[in-house]
Amino acid sequence: MPGRPGVTQAFLLTRPRTTPVASVILLAGGDGVVALAPDGPTRLQGNFLVRTRQHFANEGLLVAVLDAPSDRPGLWNFRTTAEHAADLKAAIGALREIASVPVWLVGTSMGTLSAASAAARLKEGGPDGIVLTSSVSEISRQSGESVRHVALGDIRVPVLIVHHRHDGCRASPYAWAADLPRALKQAPAKEVLTYEGGRPPISDPCEAKSAHGYLGLEAQVVSAIAAWIRAH
Repeated sequence: MPGRPGVTQAFLLTRPRTTPVASVILLAGGDGVVALAPDGPTRLQGNFLVRTRQHFANEGLLVAVLDAPSDRPGLWNFRTTAEHAADLKAAIGALREIASVPVWLVGTSMGTLSAASAAARLKEGGPDGIVLTSSVSEISRQSGESVRHVALGDIRVPVLIVHHRHDGCRASPYAWAADLPRALKQAPAKEVLTYEGGRPPISDPCEAKSAHGYLGLEAQVVSAIAAWIRAH
């Protein structure tokens, strides 16, 4: 699909078996490059949202996994820009053409910057709501931006915050996420869902096969997200 002038974006679409109740655009973490091929993602396959896309479809949602735009090798230090918000506006418009239902942005880890920034920047054509899972609130060697760099007070749509209490990633401490609703001064609805437990990690604490990616809790977390979207 076209994005900004001269720029294209690809997305992987997964349809529910019935008429969708809403659409979700899933925004992976890291550099955001899922490198879509005819058989699906060739990178970030283990990302929490990428690996659970069928779970979202099973909940009655039309699901799009969005790749990085054609003019970017990755999304580091780009996620909070006006240009990235324009790309997401184009993606939201494309999903609304496919199905006339609300469109939500669901981000995980670095993808939370994309979702939050688009919701704050887009006064027209933006998402109907956003979900922030494992929100990144600290900068790192790869990224000089975090959710703290977003004008959170400008977000005027429902916001669901999902976080594992024992997320071991230094960039996504639970305490900051739990306090995030205080900054969402204009959001009409906001809630924090906290998780504990799951399976022992089999990846680095900042990678997706750990508490940061809800390992062992995937179906439970996705079901709760879908229920919240339906309720709002």
